[in-house]
Amino acid sequence: MPQLQIPFRAEQIGSLIRPENLLIARRDHAAGTLDAAGLAIAEDDAIEDAVQRQEEIGLKVVSDGEFRRGVYSDSFTSRALAGVEIQLSEDTGWSASQSHGHRMARRVPCVTAPIEWKGSPNVAEFEFLNSVTSALPKMTLPGPAFIHYRAGRANISEKVYPDLDEFWSDLANAYAKEMQALADAGCTYLQIDETALIKLGDARVRELLGERGDNWQDLLGVYTDAVNAVVARAPDDLQVVMHICRSSDPNWQADAGYDVIADALFNRIIIDGYLLEYEGPRSGDFEPLRFCPPEKRVILGLVSTLDSQVETADFLKSRIDDAAKHIDIGQLGLSPRCGFATSADHQVTIGEDAQWAKLARIVEVAEDVWG
Repeated sequence: MPQLQIPFRAEQIGSLIRPENLLIARRDHAAGTLDAAGLAIAEDDAIEDAVQRQEEIGLKVVSDGEFRRGVYSDSFTSRALAGVEIQLSEDTGWSASQSHGHRMARRVPCVTAPIEWKGSPNVAEFEFLNSVTSALPKMTLPGPAFIHYRAGRANISEKVYPDLDEFWSDLANAYAKEMQALADAGCTYLQIDETALIKLGDARVRELLGERGDNWQDLLGVYTDAVNAVVARAPDDLQVVMHICRSSDPNWQADAGYDVIADALFNRIIIDGYLLEYEGPRSGDFEPLRFCPPEKRVILGLVSTLDSQVETADFLKSRIDDAAKHIDIGQLGLSPRCGFATSADHQVTIGEDAQWAKLARIVEVAEDVWG
């Protein structure tokens, strides 16, 4: 196991484009023409190939591409928690909001019974990943704000949780058990994908939250406390970093920079590393990085996962230089803006060749800038 350096100068966020043979296997399994063992073989083969490519490129930390998941929250919310049911708000996927011209979540996690951890779906996945790589294997989990942000109070049973403090306590306990199980299996690096915090800077999101009775400023404090409650329970030998995620879906909410959440993000959340999306106009400028304390590290997500054109080294270096006007360059690293595939069923992606070329460019630039 290589010596841990968190975060790495060159990172891969998590999901990779699922190769066509894996998508075919998933479709065949869903249709009942391929059994679970056959699907697992297809997943294993695809993961081994993806890990080999990541290592050949020079990445020191690798993921399994999230190839065994349908969507990122499958890793915990819908598979590890008793008391949570995923309900679909409508049949067609994402629907336009009539009141705000935005799009609303289709998958709604509804809390119908006390939240309990029912065992880790990730341990076996980590153990396989660990067995096929000489680099450091990274696992990812959805952030703890996911359920409340998507569900709202209306979908968290008041009979089960008349006091939401108990909901947050049970959820933190479940995360603690999941992290301990991963650590016991040998996992030392965990990424939390936090999708709710950044949306609080979007004016339309604030209106939507207000309509359901939530004040965004209150939620900023609640969600910050929730992240801290999880990170505080991490085993000593498990390093936890946080990816602030807008999703690779171009219609996803969060047309806002980090200005509103910067102080809470960098100074109230007790965590060592951040992976921040900084590609495209929705991300805002680098000025909020001035809030980041000198002991914390920030990976800049400067590489697009939607545009097949590979960024030039000069362009990426100029962007890093711009960021370094607000934070010490020694605190920085480089990554894609997000994962390369939002889900297995709705991959809105570039080609695989472009994906690998972009990851190779990230490693190249990181080595040139930081050695």
